[in-house]
This record gives sequence, C-alpha cells and structure tokens, in this order.
Amino acid sequence: QVQLVASGGGLVQPGGSLRLSCAASLYTFRNYTVAWFRQGPGRERDFVAVISWGRSNTYYADSVKGRFTISRDNAVNTVLLQMNNLEPADTAVYYCAAQLFGGNSDAEKDYNHWGQGTQVTVSS
Repeated sequence: QVQLVASGGGLVQPGGSLRLSCAASLYTFRNYTVAWFRQGPGRERDFVAVISWGRSNTYYADSVKGRFTISRDNAVNTVLLQMNNLEPADTAVYYCAAQLFGGNSDAEKDYNHWGQGTQVTVSS
C-alpha cells in the first residue's frame, strides 16, 4: 500500500512562492505517475499538474501554466510542486495522488492512492 504525505503548504502573499512536497513510503515510487489536485473553498477538486513515471513527462492545467512546475526526485521518492506568482485564486487544499504505471491523466478516477492534503492560502 502506497502512503503519500503532502507538505509545504502555508500562508503567502499574492505574488509569492511556495514549494509543495509529496513523499512516498516505498522505493518503487519511480514507477508511479503522480498528480496534484486542489480543492478551493466551495469548489470541486480540480486537476493542477501531473508528472509521469519513466520519462517524467509533465502536463498542467491552463490556470497554472507558466507559474507552477512539477518535478520528481526518485532518489528520495518525492514529487515537488513549485508554485510561483501565487494568486488568491490558488487558495485551496492541495492533494497529491499516484497511480502505478499510470498515464498522464487529469482525472481523479485514474488515481488509486491519495495523500492527506496541505492547505495553501494566498492572501495579503
């Protein structure tokens, strides 16, 4: 069973940056496609970004392109989400999700393993 731990959230001013981390409990994390989703106040959970297993291909939601960067460090079983130029609309609980040998999907249903979420608040 894969356990995912999301961390790095916090309070930041508009225009600021945060880096989220998704750490996994197993050494075969390199074989998992990992995505970030977020759920803002009163909203459904939305796709943010994904990085594939193998070639680490990436794909982003239009709302974060050019501001967020997803990457992975398989040596320490971690996927990172660097978030720059944050906006109040980015305020949400951010979740990481993983799927063994998964495709670069933006759909929640395609991920079997989920972390607990980390709160990101963008406010002045």
